[in-house]
Amino acid sequence: MRISSTYFAEKMSVDYMSRQSELAQIQEQLGSGKQINRPSDDPASVMVIGNLQQTSTQFEQYNRNGDFAEARLEMEETALTSVANVLLRSKELALQANNDTYSESDTSAFVVELKQQLAELVDYANTTDANGDYLFGGNVVDAKPFVGSESIAYKGDSEAKLIQIGSTRSVYSSDSGDDIFMRIPNGNGDLAVSAQTSNTGTGVMAQAEIVDRDAFTGGDLTVSFTSADSFDVIDNTSGSTVISNSAYTSGMDISVAGVQFSITGTPQAGDEFSVEPSSNTDVFTTIQNFINVLENSPANEAESALRQQQMAGVLSDIDQAYEHINVKRSEVGARLNYVSNAREENESIQYQVDSTIAGMEDLDYAEAVTRMETELTALEALQKSYARLEGMSLFSYL
Repeated sequence: MRISSTYFAEKMSVDYMSRQSELAQIQEQLGSGKQINRPSDDPASVMVIGNLQQTSTQFEQYNRNGDFAEARLEMEETALTSVANVLLRSKELALQANNDTYSESDTSAFVVELKQQLAELVDYANTTDANGDYLFGGNVVDAKPFVGSESIAYKGDSEAKLIQIGSTRSVYSSDSGDDIFMRIPNGNGDLAVSAQTSNTGTGVMAQAEIVDRDAFTGGDLTVSFTSADSFDVIDNTSGSTVISNSAYTSGMDISVAGVQFSITGTPQAGDEFSVEPSSNTDVFTTIQNFINVLENSPANEAESALRQQQMAGVLSDIDQAYEHINVKRSEVGARLNYVSNAREENESIQYQVDSTIAGMEDLDYAEAVTRMETELTALEALQKSYARLEGMSLFSYL
């Protein structure tokens, strides 16, 4: 079979162009550092890389969300720590004020400090984050959640911001002010006690405790003194008298319907004391009640006893508020740990994804240089062969 020199020339020209194209592609890869510079280089790999890049970008967003949540939680933790410190100082003042040795001028100084503390609590409750959003307003972030001076009203909602920080992880970046400041059980968390303001004796009721859950009927009781040395106990739920005309001794333990309490002092006929289930109050009302008690100076022994009863209630409510705030601080700390764990998990996954992308996309320089040298050698040989073929003629052999 006879093959013309024209065929050889065309074949070598095609090979030459192919080698040049391959060399140009290698040089482009070396310049960009990427194996794939356009979709046509490897369509299947390009699709996989695109999906992996979307995954990597998503985890970057999760980490940004985590940073945002962490910043807000750290600010909340700082605010709650400040609130707890104010409550500790309020308790110190309550313990000092519940002492007959203090003068009216001392009491007035306590009131001044307590009013300042109340203003501080409102400021902490209106804390804003770096964007100027109110931390404790729930989803109402652009207006102060707590307004007022003596009577503080909550203007936010009961929701909390939930932020996604991982493919299966979400975290609340703050708490509603309603949950933090407005829903705090009074008394000891189970029961609260009080004395009628019209009492004429010097009786003071100690904090009631639930001692028998099985016998407990709700804890809504009234102790009514029929004389200075006898009393009845009425169950307000049923309306029945559960203890009738019982002898009274100051400091005696009184047990009824699963509840135990005591009364000290000398009550008078007609004096009444109440045991009620704990109800929610707010931290601002607790401090305002404290101020109100101090501003009303007792004029006689009965009013002194009433003040002692009210101060005992203030101390119980401050203790409950302090415990409540510390529980919330613990919850915030747990969420901060959760964010940190989520970040570590995200970074680990993102590293694996980015490593996979790099393995598919990044160029192996040593291998690419070897290929380029091979192509250059082949191209040089092809050029020489083409030059020799082009110069061949029968006249050269005559």
